[in-house]
Amino acid sequence: MKTGKIITSDREIRQILEEARVIAVLGLSPKADRDSYKVGSYLKEKGYKIIPVRPGQKEILGEPAVKSLDDLREPVDIVDVFRSSGQIAAHVPEAIRVKPKVFWMQLGIENGDAAKELAAAGIDVVMNRCTKIEYERLIVKKIII
Repeated sequence: MKTGKIITSDREIRQILEEARVIAVLGLSPKADRDSYKVGSYLKEKGYKIIPVRPGQKEILGEPAVKSLDDLREPVDIVDVFRSSGQIAAHVPEAIRVKPKVFWMQLGIENGDAAKELAAAGIDVVMNRCTKIEYERLIVKKIII
């Protein structure tokens, strides 16, 4: 089994965003004024398949929602997480079962213990970065790295 790693370099983040096709957005809000909705909508516009992960919702952004990562019915490249740092550990076991290529904690979200556990299970981890901001910076504006 490959060992995952904690990703910090722009080069690796660009590669993740270029290669990913399916993104499960954990904590995607149905409210248009929320950051998770804005980011999910942006990523969908950029051609990613978005799978909303939100209990109690049937559909968000025109896509069928699932209650948890365990309810995903297809492989995902990125789990994009909009949960507080303290809530991350609860999602580690299901993320390990689902085996995304990358577990991505959004801007302001970090959990080093969870990151180590995920990496040990072969999942790459990004912390404290926004997928939308990084896409704009590294793909749209093509910042040289």
